[in-house]
Amino acid sequence: MIKWNVSPEIFSIGPVTIRWYGLLFATSFIVGFEIMRRIFRKENKNEDDLNDLVWYMIWGTIIGARLGHCLFYNPSFYLSHPLEILMIWKGGLASHGAAIGILIAIYLYSKKKADQSFLWVMDRVVITVALAGTFIRTGNLFNSEIIGKPTNLPWAFVFERVDNIPRHPSQIYEALAYLIIFIILYRLYLKYYSELNEGYLFGLFLTLVFTFRFLVEFVKARQEPWEVGLPLDMGQILSIPLVIAGVYILYKFNFKLTKQKQERK
Repeated sequence: MIKWNVSPEIFSIGPVTIRWYGLLFATSFIVGFEIMRRIFRKENKNEDDLNDLVWYMIWGTIIGARLGHCLFYNPSFYLSHPLEILMIWKGGLASHGAAIGILIAIYLYSKKKADQSFLWVMDRVVITVALAGTFIRTGNLFNSEIIGKPTNLPWAFVFERVDNIPRHPSQIYEALAYLIIFIILYRLYLKYYSELNEGYLFGLFLTLVFTFRFLVEFVKARQEPWEVGLPLDMGQILSIPLVIAGVYILYKFNFKLTKQKQERK
């Protein structure tokens, strides 16, 4: 078993503290920007638009993730103390909220870009989002948070900053899964981007990511006390409609392509 007692802080300069989570969160945007810049160049899109897209993504991710945590996991507290919602430095971000925030942000962005439809943008953005999931879950590992349930498996982690109980390293499970999904999406894009129907990669992303998210919750400790005793936790409940949406998108656009081929015949 692996004993984990890594400090979440890298270093401090006076009142300023640099943490692994913040560094990895920022890195996800930097790497994502570089990937999107290559995509824009590859498809002869205006790179100036990319700066706008990044800001839409940043605000959509942060606002969505924060509101998701506050409203999905502890609404009674945050609605009674609304100023606490703004105190993001205290921690508390939800990936499902980030997903909703990104969807809204991309919709608003695409409304201003005649040559970039909502589905066109989503097909490309989800590639970077999958990779960002890897960075963020690694940050959760450094924070010793979102831990797994107790286990006796040989690769169990003992999070000494939490307790001395061997647990599933659920952060690593998710980080590796999102990395694999990133590789799948990026390879499909590079090989078939001019042939795929708009929406295909978006639908595949939703299906793969949130199916895995639903399954991995079975080995994760419940994040909130009120989830204990429920057959499904909040993460699973929120994943179900996103999986359904992903399957529907895949079906819809494959069906349209088949129908067009039949009409040509």
